[in-house]
Amino acid sequence: MKLLAFSDLHLARSRAADLVAASADADLVIGAGDFCNMRDGLDMAMDLLSGLKAPMVAVPGNAESADELRAAAPPGMTVLHGEGVDVDGLTIFGLGYAVPRTPFGGWSCDMDEAEAETMLAACETADLLVLHSPPKGIADVTSTGQSIGSTSLRDAIARIGPKLAVCGHIHDSWGKEGTIGTTRVVNLGPTVNWFEL
Repeated sequence: MKLLAFSDLHLARSRAADLVAASADADLVIGAGDFCNMRDGLDMAMDLLSGLKAPMVAVPGNAESADELRAAAPPGMTVLHGEGVDVDGLTIFGLGYAVPRTPFGGWSCDMDEAEAETMLAACETADLLVLHSPPKGIADVTSTGQSIGSTSLRDAIARIGPKLAVCGHIHDSWGKEGTIGTTRVVNLGPTVNWFEL
């Protein structure tokens, strides 16, 4: 299956246009959260993506809640947050939000490590993990050099062993990747990223 994946669109009109154009060649589109900004503009973000030519699986970032994303999702978009879906034999599990909690304040949709661990326990097997936050130690370094990824996400990737785990959230690490066991982990960013699974 040919996957087109991105994260952190943040209402970027030109990035959305690139993704919509590329989607003609995709079997499935993956969105790893942060479609809008600070809980504002989610309907506009969905409008920017309305021309997607393939079905989409998405998780909420910390800029939108799971309920907000489900309410705004157009037909053809499946929203995952602590749950999985099977798409033509490809098993996908998704977990959104910022893990661990951010210093951003009340608008940010965050979870602590224990909350994330509880939600991740529902996943026993998956080919693809769609996450908003990166795992600790991979594609999680800020501009100040801090590694701020999630230990619960790292442990879940090691336990589940998916073929691929995609994330976003840390803008300074867009395009970075690494491995946990045999799992490839990629911080996507708002560009066109292709994967075959």
